[in-house]
Amino acid sequence: MPVNRRTALRGGAVAAASVALTAAAHPAFAAGSAPAATVSAANGAAADPLNAIVAGYREMQTGINRPSAERTAALKNLGRVAKAYNDTMTVTGGPLWTDLPLGPGSDYTTSMYARLRAIAVDWGTPGGTLSGDPQVLDRIKKALELIYASQYNPQVGEIGNWYTYEIGVPYYVLHTLVTVADELTADELARYVSPIKRFVGNPNVRANSPSTVETGANRADKALISIVSGALIGDTAWIKTGIDALTDVAGGGAASLVAKLDKAGSDGFHVDGSFIQHDTIPYPGHYGIVLLTALSGAIHVTEGTEYALPEDLKQKIYALVPDTFAPFVYAGALMEPVRGRMLSRQGETGHDIGHQLTVATLVLARAATGAAKAELSGLAAKWISEGTYAPFLEIPDPERFAPGPDLVATPGIEFAQEMLATHVRPTPITATHRIFGQQDRMLHVTEGWSSSLAVGSTRISRYESINGMNQHGWYVGDGVLYLFLPKAKGHYSDAYWPTVDPLLLPGATTKAGPTGALQSTPMSTKAHVGGVRWDARHGAYAFDFVSLDGTLTAKKSWFFTPAGVVCLGAGITDTSGQQVRTTIENRNLGENGRGTLLADGRLVSSALGRTTSLRNPHWLHLDDVAGYVLLDKADVTALREDRTGAWRDIDTGANTKGTTDPYTRRYQKLVIEHGVKPSDAKYAYAVLPAASVVSTVASVLAWRVRANTAAVQAIRLWDNTLLANFYKADTVDEVTVSGPASVALGRSGSGWQLAVSDPTQSQDSVRVTVRRQTVEVPLKGTFGATQVVNLPR
Repeated sequence: MPVNRRTALRGGAVAAASVALTAAAHPAFAAGSAPAATVSAANGAAADPLNAIVAGYREMQTGINRPSAERTAALKNLGRVAKAYNDTMTVTGGPLWTDLPLGPGSDYTTSMYARLRAIAVDWGTPGGTLSGDPQVLDRIKKALELIYASQYNPQVGEIGNWYTYEIGVPYYVLHTLVTVADELTADELARYVSPIKRFVGNPNVRANSPSTVETGANRADKALISIVSGALIGDTAWIKTGIDALTDVAGGGAASLVAKLDKAGSDGFHVDGSFIQHDTIPYPGHYGIVLLTALSGAIHVTEGTEYALPEDLKQKIYALVPDTFAPFVYAGALMEPVRGRMLSRQGETGHDIGHQLTVATLVLARAATGAAKAELSGLAAKWISEGTYAPFLEIPDPERFAPGPDLVATPGIEFAQEMLATHVRPTPITATHRIFGQQDRMLHVTEGWSSSLAVGSTRISRYESINGMNQHGWYVGDGVLYLFLPKAKGHYSDAYWPTVDPLLLPGATTKAGPTGALQSTPMSTKAHVGGVRWDARHGAYAFDFVSLDGTLTAKKSWFFTPAGVVCLGAGITDTSGQQVRTTIENRNLGENGRGTLLADGRLVSSALGRTTSLRNPHWLHLDDVAGYVLLDKADVTALREDRTGAWRDIDTGANTKGTTDPYTRRYQKLVIEHGVKPSDAKYAYAVLPAASVVSTVASVLAWRVRANTAAVQAIRLWDNTLLANFYKADTVDEVTVSGPASVALGRSGSGWQLAVSDPTQSQDSVRVTVRRQTVEVPLKGTFGATQVVNLPR
């Protein structure tokens, strides 16, 4: 089975390789050259900067040889995988492994190098199963030559995915070479680096398309590859080119990795903390972390040398962690709405990529000083302490939950223990309501639970489905409300995506009929997507929804509070003739999961496959999950069912495909039925995460819906604060607006305060009349950001 570097820890044997491969290493670089720089030299003023760079990169594979029981356990598991690959590898001609055929353009090239890297780094790891074995070293050398000659050399053409030749395989080659380089001649090193020189000689552009300027994660990867490759063969100009690529010196800074864009969409980091890759996909939960990993590597390997990054550049890199990434981490895992198509990767659950973020943060913290070091260390300590579903320091199975697909196992464990030994105080959880208008995402954090939304607009794609991935992604961007709960930290990592009913995702209003063909990055025809922040604990979000085929439309709003989320829908209209429904809940209860469901105090059947029709319930409660309060009359369908699926069902990519192993998980569905061809239908309910039965019942009369129409949706909070989403000029209570807007009005100190945003991101201003006062709120160029106005008394 093929492996891709970004296929963090796939289930199955090959995945074990992609984990084992970076376990550790040991020797330095060309035979006859100066001895390898020690760790201290690599981090200090090394006499030989090239040796220091190689030593630093080796350290990122081998770690720092810091003994511990956790390191020993990890090495044992990873060594088992490396030994299995070595035992089955043939180096006398023909394919190295019988299941990976040789040949130019082979889909299996990446897997060959991944397996070889597993063997090499285990050979170079002190305490590794294969450590220092001369017979293993001889086999590694022969394998390097065999696949160089047949798979990856300067004469091969790019066949298939460009990434394989320009990033994927180069990384694997470098990881292998830095472990055995002391045992290779300078000519051999130059030979094996030569194809990398061909494909990554200029990290600023795509080798197979020189007019394509590299951006984001791809640019960062190529920059680090250039730095390490240049150091291996003594090409100082290539090192400099790689460092310059970080800030795009050649392009005048246009594609600088740390530039902050002030617009919606477009690859890179944005001033509001957003991160976009592939032009329209929010990707803090994958490509952003890949980029951060490469940046942390660039800092680590050059630190203390004449090639060290400037201090101001390092400070900008450090600041990315709390601004862009940390907000979307819950219990050590990245939230689903910022993971794009990677939802479907068996080896890259939210916890897997969360581990990679943790390692990158630890590497950055090692180089940082002062406040930056304290902040980075505190965040890493927080994620490690909260990540109890997938403990960071434990790798009982090398196929799952290793700390990151690149900086894996030994380095991650050792860097973490080094930091934890200083008794760093984990960053505390603080209430946060934040809107990322430039990537159409938001998050709501409380001390007990968190939530986020996934939506699409004219700016941001509904979903991404490319390279055979995300094969059930039809509705993941159609207003899905994700809940992250303290008693279900592994909810989305526990085989959720291959087993969940993809047509009934919580929060989405969908049709029961055929889904239609998946598209690559489909956009909505509606621009009105966004919301307003009132304070750290309250906010509103609006979604002008239209289905991909254009037949189903709705106005949808979410109002966030410390106790829960009020969900309103109005103007629900469909012409397709299919059944239309809104999903309140579709919860993964785990394998053979239990959980009592109550409706108005009565027990609802939990018999598998039995549908229960609940007529106009006032409230529902699902044990250890949430309470649900119905704020308008609606019939609710409840169904508990077991669903079986395989990761291969949702990821068939040549280099990423999942296993065909079946997984069965139990789900509780709660669905509001709108019928066939509804016209101006509506719904109103509140989701109370982690609420008890008593608190659910007590809140039945607490929620005050002030409007729920296709023109305006609004609620009143307990302190009389108004949260409202206007889709056009209209009035609710004492507030009138001249056009589309999200508005919050309440008391602040001794006066009144108004908060306004433009979810359409297209207006110059909007007039708001409140309490007999009219104010013109400027909105041009704010890209959905909240504007606060203090009203005259």
